[in-house]
Amino acid sequence: MTARILTAKPLVERTKAKLIQKCESFKARGITPSMAVVLVGDNPASLTYIKNKKKLCEEVGARFELHQLSDEVSEKEFLSLMDKLNRDSEIHGIIIQLPVSESLKKLDVTNLVTPAKDIDGFHSDNTQKLYRGSTNLEALLPCTPKGIVELLKYYQVPIESAQVTVVGRSLIVGKHLALLLSNMCATVTMAHAKTKNLQDLTRNSDIVVVAIGKGHHLDETYFDKTKNTVVIDVGMNTLNEKLVGDVNFERVQDLVSAISPVPGGVGPMTVLSLIDNLMRATEMSLKDKK
Repeated sequence: MTARILTAKPLVERTKAKLIQKCESFKARGITPSMAVVLVGDNPASLTYIKNKKKLCEEVGARFELHQLSDEVSEKEFLSLMDKLNRDSEIHGIIIQLPVSESLKKLDVTNLVTPAKDIDGFHSDNTQKLYRGSTNLEALLPCTPKGIVELLKYYQVPIESAQVTVVGRSLIVGKHLALLLSNMCATVTMAHAKTKNLQDLTRNSDIVVVAIGKGHHLDETYFDKTKNTVVIDVGMNTLNEKLVGDVNFERVQDLVSAISPVPGGVGPMTVLSLIDNLMRATEMSLKDKK
């Protein structure tokens, strides 16, 4: 059995065309969807993520601005900038690029962006919708979980009634994804570093999502060829100067029915979901003005 490769490219191209049309429709009304990214310091990984966001943002015709602050920025200065961006009616989406500096670690940055501009989808007002059972992908949902679900839907992977194991319980991916899939009537097990018999869980799952940040951590011993498992690899790790996922692709691809590649799988879907959220936030800002 050779696994289907769940690459994001065809879905990104199709959706990008729709986002370009949406952006043009806003511009025809005199509005340019605009994103502001706040970066503290010059973390190389953060700069790479921002570059990818800027690229797609500008490709669809939206405006991108970066506010880069020093590692020594004071809380007062940081909060002043956030207040300014939250109040700026020409800014429709705001991102605080994580991690922030030690000087700001005491702040709960999750709720510093006003919910209507929270295109990362992390504000408690937005995530509460998941706890209430929402399956609305048009809401401002966390981008990686939203992108994963869109990828599964595009490749017609059944979610309802599926046995799903989510390996990793981060606030960015694992916890929100588990809620979203559960809301969509999947049976979800959330696994983590303390989970016993993880291999038994993954070997008996219809869908396995791995987001633990450990390169090639899951190998062929975690999958059963007879189960036709679909694997979504969220990991972005460097091994021997090569970008790899949390799953050992070469050893696993002949044991599963489908697998997302790294790079080229979940990463582009996360950025795509961010730009989609920007368009939805822009639309919401117009409704609020009525």
